[in-house]
Amino acid sequence: MATAREIRRRIQSVRNLGQVTRALEAVAASHVRKAQAAVLATRAYAHAAWEVIVNLGAAADETLHPLLTRRSLVARVLVVLISGDRGLCGAYNNNVVRTAHDFARRRGIPVHYIAVGRRGRDLLWRMGEEIVAEFHGLPAVPSVVDTFPIARAAIDEFLSGRTDEVYVARTDFVNLLVQRPVIQRLLPLRPTELETQAMPEYLVWTPRARVTEYIYEPDAPTILENVLHRFIELQLYQAVLEAHASEYAARMVAMRNATDNAMALAEELTLAYNKARQHAITTELLDIAGGAEALTRLSV
Repeated sequence: MATAREIRRRIQSVRNLGQVTRALEAVAASHVRKAQAAVLATRAYAHAAWEVIVNLGAAADETLHPLLTRRSLVARVLVVLISGDRGLCGAYNNNVVRTAHDFARRRGIPVHYIAVGRRGRDLLWRMGEEIVAEFHGLPAVPSVVDTFPIARAAIDEFLSGRTDEVYVARTDFVNLLVQRPVIQRLLPLRPTELETQAMPEYLVWTPRARVTEYIYEPDAPTILENVLHRFIELQLYQAVLEAHASEYAARMVAMRNATDNAMALAEELTLAYNKARQHAITTELLDIAGGAEALTRLSV
């Protein structure tokens, strides 16, 4: 049984840890408010743009732009994996990495990665996966300029022919308690047929509109050359915003649970300390009483 001094030291250690987790919870709560506001401000526009462009790609001729062209044989896939730079956010990082890894395993073809975030990069290295590019250190609420190199790297991989499809593995921010890992196809810009895809339960589906013809002004190649690249940048930007909001929400909840657990453990240790102290006092009283009884007998 631990002594009262040992228990007292452990109580102090647990309380100090609880103060740290409470501070981390406050920091995460501050960041998640800003990240949530950024997500809600851009989500509707990003979703509408996604539907328009993907359905435009379905209606347009594939020869109008390379980003619309589907490869006859998909021999290599690129996954842009968006995770966090730090831990202490529950299962957030593990969930998105596991989803991306399961998706790659079910595809059954070579998959390489662009890692956004140190935690995802480290987990991919441990799994022995091929990483062609790595980005980290993004601010809590990034701008389009911060995510532009990620989009540029994904587009270059596709246009160079080193990959035939590009997917984004990210986490959708549903609310502060629910964050859902999803897989979104980025390139080529075509509607996703869920029944032909691996892991359809994780894929983001784009409704296909009844579009038969578009009128381009001045001409289709010029419009698509500008619009499609901007669209890819917008989708990567929205994906990073969703992932960051999910990360901070997961960290806030994890730190709140850790603080509650620390306080509960401190209460249990305090009870154990009081019992140990009471036991020590009782033992001392019994020793004193026994000594007094012995002296009384000797005097008689």
